[in-house]
Amino acid sequence: MKKMSHKSQPPFNLPTMPLLIVLSGPSGAGKDAVLTRMKKSGCPLEYITTMTTRPQRAGERDNVDYHFISEERFQEMLKNKELLEWANVYGNWYGVPNQPVKEALDKGQDIIIKVDIQGATTIKKILPQAVFIFLIPPSTEELVVRLKQRQTESPFDLALRIKTAEEEINQLSLFDYIVVNKQDEIDTVVSKIKAIITAEKCRITPREITLPG
Repeated sequence: MKKMSHKSQPPFNLPTMPLLIVLSGPSGAGKDAVLTRMKKSGCPLEYITTMTTRPQRAGERDNVDYHFISEERFQEMLKNKELLEWANVYGNWYGVPNQPVKEALDKGQDIIIKVDIQGATTIKKILPQAVFIFLIPPSTEELVVRLKQRQTESPFDLALRIKTAEEEINQLSLFDYIVVNKQDEIDTVVSKIKAIITAEKCRITPREITLPG
């Protein structure tokens, strides 16, 4: 009897697509702190920095926390179609630049973008295959405490942000995942976001991001 040879089979040719992750949530949810911890943990993502016309707060770093630009420059970028999405939030302009997103996707690099709920709604319309994560404190009371501790808003602005946050929580259906950011448990939040990324990489049908235009 002839002995059968066992040839090694070629590996599965599984498609790999870069992810575009949208991290959103109300003011005071801790989005900046989470992203900072993710960077320090070495999470291999392209972190897209949002443009804004609002004044720089104490402790914030230009080109790290935000790209702080003039309203004239922002309007110029709008005119030249240099922004993926933009919105006026609490009287200031915010926008996500197109070019770094395109460059990262062309390299096959996973991306994370931090935006407010309004920005997430816009991105959902133009890039529905993105991964949308809603970051939220454990309670409205906790959110109020965090906003007060920032000491960056007037009483009027603070009341407006609290009211807006309560309305934004009703937008949960827009998102794929929700992550609760409890006090002093930021490493748990980062672990959950990493787990979401791992799960997305295991999808049978990968998400395919195609930028408009």
